[in-house]
Amino acid sequence: MPELPEVETIKRELVRAVCGKKIVEVLVYNPKVIRQPGRREFINGLRDVRIKRILRKGKLLLLELSSGKTLAIHLKMTGQLIYPGVGRDCRAAFKFSNGRYLDFRDQRLFGDLRLVDDWRDLKFIKELGPEPSGVSLDKFKTMIAARKTKIKPLLLDQTFISGIGNLYAAEALFRARIHPARAANSLSEKEQGLLFKEIQDTLTEAIRHKGSSVDQYVQVNGRSGSYVKYHKVYARRGKACLRCGGPIKRISLGGRGTYFCPKCQK
Repeated sequence: MPELPEVETIKRELVRAVCGKKIVEVLVYNPKVIRQPGRREFINGLRDVRIKRILRKGKLLLLELSSGKTLAIHLKMTGQLIYPGVGRDCRAAFKFSNGRYLDFRDQRLFGDLRLVDDWRDLKFIKELGPEPSGVSLDKFKTMIAARKTKIKPLLLDQTFISGIGNLYAAEALFRARIHPARAANSLSEKEQGLLFKEIQDTLTEAIRHKGSSVDQYVQVNGRSGSYVKYHKVYARRGKACLRCGGPIKRISLGGRGTYFCPKCQK
């Protein structure tokens, strides 16, 4: 699933590509991707409106419109936004007054589109924890110290902190030398501070390299993100640790595959 760096990359590219443009036609090829409202109301509500502002909250994209409504886009596991698209061979497409299309592609139909009056009323938004960049070090330490949950699943909990997923949690924990199965409240103050720093640095670096294309994620222009070549542990089971040379292991935590170095991470 695209995580914070991938969705932030898409948001920034959409701002440059379509912000201020007017939607003149909406093509829906598979109504299953529309979760709210019905297909006809969705189409009518998006016709002849301009995109005023584009936001990201966690892993959700929010396109605020001149009508006062918002188009909320959740890419989930396989969703893609392509501009300029072709207006076909996709799940839905938005045609602009310049004749170009923004295509919404989703091979497995996990993603969803919603046209809402106020995105702040979405249940998903109300339950989101703070953004990593919106938390102070002191606040982060307090949050971590109060939880007995294993640290890796805790970082994936979007109600705890938003935007971090499986990939970047694994990378940040490796960089901080913390075993993913450690109880969050077992971390020393030094470890808390180091983890905080590595989360920030990992996400910042990933955004700079346009995210990680490990599954279906691509940038708005269809190109892959290049952060994959900087991964330290993710999807490297059996390969030599880049720090100590020992083999990278994979275990399951909270139902998710977790990569780590048993020698470096304690």
